[in-house]
Amino acid sequence: MDNSDTIVNKVANSNLITIDLEKLLGDIDIIGFDIKDFLFMELMLKEADFRESLTAIDWNLYRNKNIAVYCSTDAILAPWAFALVIANAKPFARSIYQATPQEALTLVIRQKLADHDWNQYTGRRIILKGCSDKAIPSNAYSIATEYLLDVADRIMYGEACSFVPIWRK
Repeated sequence: MDNSDTIVNKVANSNLITIDLEKLLGDIDIIGFDIKDFLFMELMLKEADFRESLTAIDWNLYRNKNIAVYCSTDAILAPWAFALVIANAKPFARSIYQATPQEALTLVIRQKLADHDWNQYTGRRIILKGCSDKAIPSNAYSIATEYLLDVADRIMYGEACSFVPIWRK
C-alpha cells in the first residue's frame, strides 16, 4: 500500500475543539415551588395560613436543589410572600430564584456558563456538540455562543464529521 492509499483521519487532525454542554453543565435539578398551592381558592393569600403551611413543609426535600419560587395563577401577591418562602427554604437549597422553573433553568445555565473559563478557546475552532444523551435547552447553546464570540476563531454546531457553521472571525 503506497501513501496515496493511506486513510487519513481529517477529523482527528483538524484541531477542532468540541464543547459538550451536557458535560459542562452537569445535572441541573430545578424544583418548582408554586405558591398557588397555598392560596385560598388559588386567588388570595391569607398570611397566617400561609405561614403555618410553610412551617409544616419538610424542607429536607429541597436539600441541595435549585428552587424556583413562582405562582402559576394570576393572583396578586405581595413581595413578602416570595421572600417568606425563600427565608424558609434557604438553609436547605443550593440556590433559590423567584422565577418559573424554566426561567430558573436559564438562570442556572447562565451562571454555570459564566463560571466557565472561556479564555482557553482563544483563537480556536470550536464545535458546540449537538448530540447528547439528555436534552440540552437551546438557550444553553445561545449563551455559550455569546461567550465564544469574544474568544473563538470559528464557532460551529454539530459533530466534527457534520457541522453547521455559526460564526467565523
